[in-house]
Amino acid sequence: MLAAVFWESYDQEALLDVRLCDLGLTLEDTWLEPLVQKVEDELEQRELPLRPHFWLADEWFSPEGVPGIAIPFYLAHPRLVRLERSMMLGVEGGTRRECVQLLRHELGHAMQHGYALHRRRAWQRHFGAASTPYPEHYLPRPTSRRFVVHLDGWYAQAHPVEDFAETFAVWLDPRSRWRRAYAEWPALEKLEYVDALMAELRGQRPSQRSRARPYALSSLRMTLREHYAERRVSLELIDDRFDRGLHRVFASTGEGERADAFLRRHRVDLRERVAQHTGEPAFNVNQILEELRARCRALDLRVQSDEATTKLDVALLLATHTVHTLHRRRRWYSL
Repeated sequence: MLAAVFWESYDQEALLDVRLCDLGLTLEDTWLEPLVQKVEDELEQRELPLRPHFWLADEWFSPEGVPGIAIPFYLAHPRLVRLERSMMLGVEGGTRRECVQLLRHELGHAMQHGYALHRRRAWQRHFGAASTPYPEHYLPRPTSRRFVVHLDGWYAQAHPVEDFAETFAVWLDPRSRWRRAYAEWPALEKLEYVDALMAELRGQRPSQRSRARPYALSSLRMTLREHYAERRVSLELIDDRFDRGLHRVFASTGEGERADAFLRRHRVDLRERVAQHTGEPAFNVNQILEELRARCRALDLRVQSDEATTKLDVALLLATHTVHTLHRRRRWYSL
């Protein structure tokens, strides 16, 4: 049972003025604890001696050189889950399934950090150089079979370290049946490499054993209001680089409905559908959709096709630009 906290009955405005370090939360006795135990058991069943440590922080991440995993604080209390949903229109890791998926993904990073796997030439041949800069714009290929599919948004395609973390997560999942699921995929070679690599590491203690806890909740002195303001600012909006796509969907002349009015009318359905299919938080999708509306107003664009076709074209355009932001959400977690 969760211990009582002084802010639990606060309304949203009062809650936003509480500092993160004063929330007084831990992982113990939360719904997260058995999920952490679940993935630890999966490591133990594979005879891997890595025992990562877990702590509450401001986001999901596994820091370079630290074989541990930070879990976002809002997951540790239902009142904060509601606040997260209110402020960001979604909760990353808010279900058991998604939380376990993210834990397995971060375990991949922890394995990489604990054993310095990215320094191995064979690892680099399969996944690439960990030092590769993250792309400014991440545009996945949904039909590619060179990468596994684990987290939404085809996240394995974002960067070599994400490719490894996603491949490890699929390998670790006892229900993935990866040999059958990826039998006809080039990605199977990566999974077989991970399988052989983990067999080699059985019984070997990691070379990196730091128990550091960067950005631990108890060290974060900003208020929840400041935290969410910072997160909102960090979400970059699209600009006129995407005008070409808008011109393909809408017309610059004519008597049709104004494009910005069309987007406003369908904004809820577009936001929810794209969020569902890309895995990007609805808040991120909404930010991009609002910028699309602003560009449509500035360009005085008009609807030129029937409603169903236009809505589909807009959804595809919105999804494409939404996945560009995926790498920003987790970009530094594995640096």
